[in-house]
Amino acid sequence: MSDLITRFDLPQSQMPTAWYNVQPDLARPLPPVLHPGTHQPIGPADLAPLFPMELIKQEVSQDRYIDIPEDVREMYKLWRPTPLIRARRLEKLLDTPAHIYYKYEGTSPSGSHKLNTALPQAYYNKQEGVQGLTTETGAGQWGTALSIACNFFDLECYVYMVKVSYQQKPYRRAIMQNFGAEVYASPSDRTNAGRGILAKNPDSTGSLGIAISEAVEAAATSGGKYKYALGSVLNHVLMHQTVIGQEAIQQLEMAGEYPDIVVGCIGGGSNFAGIALPFVREKLHGGKHDLRIIAVEPLACPSLTRGKYAYDFGDTAGMAPMVKMYTLGKDFVPPPMHAGGLRYHGMASVVCELYDQGIIEARAIPQLETFQAGVQFARSEGIVPAPEPTHAIATVIQEALQAKAEGVKRTILFNLCGHGHFDMAAYEAYHNGALTDYELPEAEIEAAMAALPVV
Repeated sequence: MSDLITRFDLPQSQMPTAWYNVQPDLARPLPPVLHPGTHQPIGPADLAPLFPMELIKQEVSQDRYIDIPEDVREMYKLWRPTPLIRARRLEKLLDTPAHIYYKYEGTSPSGSHKLNTALPQAYYNKQEGVQGLTTETGAGQWGTALSIACNFFDLECYVYMVKVSYQQKPYRRAIMQNFGAEVYASPSDRTNAGRGILAKNPDSTGSLGIAISEAVEAAATSGGKYKYALGSVLNHVLMHQTVIGQEAIQQLEMAGEYPDIVVGCIGGGSNFAGIALPFVREKLHGGKHDLRIIAVEPLACPSLTRGKYAYDFGDTAGMAPMVKMYTLGKDFVPPPMHAGGLRYHGMASVVCELYDQGIIEARAIPQLETFQAGVQFARSEGIVPAPEPTHAIATVIQEALQAKAEGVKRTILFNLCGHGHFDMAAYEAYHNGALTDYELPEAEIEAAMAALPVV
């Protein structure tokens, strides 16, 4: 009978009660975060203009688990636990002996995994008496999530949206406005950072680094009225997402399986970390040493696979703290590809350390292959994935076909972090033959590396 089951649902009584913090389980500690001006390790006082103290504590915590506030858990119950689904129709299409499972985060009110961290960030800011939050967004998923969270906690919300996505995805902008957010195309004329970029390049299509600069500036110059919220990269953000992987472990037990391979797409690292970090713990301390964990990025923005592991600014203007990470350089502006949420020049410190220590793998996929995979998935499973997780789907298909070639059964798990209902212009461009592949020239990488700060 269990062989006929496609969907595995947990009761809300089994929803995680704590977030998992991977830092205590790392073989070596994360490199310290440095002040952008002094290049010295930062302390809580340096971060206080941007974040509430509870999130600053979580950022450096060495507690393995941190309790989820009851108010946040109650809001999680609007959609959590999310389903684990076996992609039987995709398996049949590929004629593979592999068993493919996906954790579907598109059931959240925002349509993606981002609400898992937006809600606690809004909660902790509200607890500290903040008036509103500023942020950036690439594809719009994070901006959407934060606008919903701010609405729930009665906070103002100001979103700097990467200009190319602002133009490509007007309905993402509209849904943010529906929840009361103000949305600006970045670079904008509202900040010194934005005006400086526009003076050099009036036609700039923007980047996450530029949008971060604007949002950080808006918060830092507000006199404490506003704080800054980030949808990826930081330790506390990745930790909030671990409800995904914790649920998946329980659901796979229901299915009587355990993954051989775990896959997630990466831009800043939140989606990947959400599914992967609980399995990293299993790999390091649970005896699951053969488990492969694969992070997948765009060939056009290959931070892990072609970047340098070095200290760099988290934003283009050099206002945000300096983090040791695999980076393409803060001045890197990626081409206007459609996986807007993966256009970041760097990567989360946790993900970088896992890669540098050889605990996870990394792979870069060209744009056309990802959309081909997204269409295959939609036609077999009935869900149109956002462009970001199509990178994971392309890798899952590669691994499933490899299992077929070898004649072995493998269990593959990936995170379908959001639906693509607001990304149909990208799919239309794909079907019309208007999309192309782009591989970053080595000369551009070398030029960006030459501009890295000296630490």
